[in-house]
Amino acid sequence: MQELKIERLVKRYPGRDQVIAVNHVDVEVQAGEMLVLLGPSGCGKTTLLRCVAGLEDAQEGRILLEGQPVFDASSGMNQPTHLRDIGMVFQNYSLWPHMTVQANVEYPLRARGAKADDRARRAAEVLEVVQCAHLSDRIPAMLSGGQQQRIALARALAPRPKVMLLDEPLSNLDALLRVELRAHLRAIHRELGFTGIYVTHDQIEAFNLGTRVAVMNAGRIEQLGSASQVYERPATEYVARFLGIRNSLAIDPQGGWHAGPTPLAGDLGRLDQHQGPMQLYVRPPSVSVLPADAPAPGPGQIVLSGARVKDVLYAGGEIDFVVELGQATLYATMRVGGAAPRASDPVRIQFASSDALLYRNGQLIDG
Repeated sequence: MQELKIERLVKRYPGRDQVIAVNHVDVEVQAGEMLVLLGPSGCGKTTLLRCVAGLEDAQEGRILLEGQPVFDASSGMNQPTHLRDIGMVFQNYSLWPHMTVQANVEYPLRARGAKADDRARRAAEVLEVVQCAHLSDRIPAMLSGGQQQRIALARALAPRPKVMLLDEPLSNLDALLRVELRAHLRAIHRELGFTGIYVTHDQIEAFNLGTRVAVMNAGRIEQLGSASQVYERPATEYVARFLGIRNSLAIDPQGGWHAGPTPLAGDLGRLDQHQGPMQLYVRPPSVSVLPADAPAPGPGQIVLSGARVKDVLYAGGEIDFVVELGQATLYATMRVGGAAPRASDPVRIQFASSDALLYRNGQLIDG
């Protein structure tokens, strides 16, 4: 069942340099699905969320909830936020400081005219779900950041909205607490089955929480798919770079495959299936940095010789290598163990042919 549908939505900010924050976006969210909008600051993800909430007015397109329009630019229809039956969790919690936890959670129910007994019963239910029932008599100043965010989530869930909108709700928390609350939010979504749109710039958060992930760029959805689809097959170079695939080589087949002046050796069968110049991407954990005189590689490996270690960065159980290869800089992440190359050492770069992602004109052609 389709819960939310966005059709050709456009949001412009007027001015000398007119900004198109949302650029003809089409997307559907099914009942019980968590759609994550992923992208860097300024890509349009929060503006799109605010348009769904009715906090921003778009200039073109339509937004439908359960098949009923709440916004339609062509007819001038624009339902106010309080009538859209949505719940929203903000980055800054936005709890009423003078109210107890119980009163904060009951507030949207009171605004809808619910009876006192019904308000108290429902507030107790959602506080139990977010594991904060024992905090019901406290005020927000007495709570930690993680507890406040759980209360904000309970308040948004209390009236059973058609759609939950979550705008980077974990970004103000420290790293360990983010991991804990991410797992808790995932469990709550599975338990309650609510429909949600979640905004984040954190790809791990997106992949952990999203039924589907929409990577946004300049107001458009660049790629939409499951977490595994987006991670394993980034559809464009933009998505690949945003997901942290830092290694990029312009390769050309003339006179044998080369990356600039450096020849590629080893298993080049995948490359030979294509013609013309391409851009090759490979993730740092897929790259091995080996001594220049290391034994010949096994089958299925692509090799680039003539590299030199520029820097070695210890990162706990891993070592990050920065390697110079001609005019290119490559990055490798390897587990700690045994003798590792040191800064200024001559080395060989090696990675599995199957780990290479190939692009032409910015679009994935093989990966």
